[in-house]
Amino acid sequence: MMLIGLLGLCQFFFFCAVGKDAMQRLRFTTNLEDLHSADIIVEAIVESEDVKKKVIGMHFMNPPPIMKLVEIVRGAATSDETFQTTKVLAERFGKTVVCSQDFSSFIVNRILMPMINEAFYTLYIGVATKEDIDTWMKLGTNHPMGPLELADFIGLDVCLSIMKVLHTGLGDNKYAPCPLLVQYVDDGRLGRKWGVGV
Repeated sequence: MMLIGLLGLCQFFFFCAVGKDAMQRLRFTTNLEDLHSADIIVEAIVESEDVKKKVIGMHFMNPPPIMKLVEIVRGAATSDETFQTTKVLAERFGKTVVCSQDFSSFIVNRILMPMINEAFYTLYIGVATKEDIDTWMKLGTNHPMGPLELADFIGLDVCLSIMKVLHTGLGDNKYAPCPLLVQYVDDGRLGRKWGVGV
């Protein structure tokens, strides 16, 4: 198993303790292409029950210095002591903690990314313009930015990657990425970081 620490995604994983062989399998990169072969599964990190008690994930929201939320991801064997230690650490960082079990995309991405994907479908089939979709979500639901603007901020390639993880991990076609999102990524329209997105 390969774990990727990707600064651009601001998804960092904190391990209270790992075996020596696990440390040799860890690799850090800023190359998004490396994500295509990576699965980040807290439960699958090591095949030692003693070590699994001390393994936990922390999913920081982007950008971490500003966003107050962190998801703590418990594996099936994560001990209460490991959870409490990690929770205290997150709180020392000034974060509000939510706890997720180790399921595909945890809490935030499992709810947020399908909403963004549905906004792409709404644009794709011509229900509304990008501006109207974003304005409706900002004013109609009091979101600070619309879903398509948020997708541009996150990165369309990142949104597509997460939708693929959801689709594969949960095996439900409701998570199939919108063809327009796929097309934009294939065309190099990756969002704000590349200067062109939705």
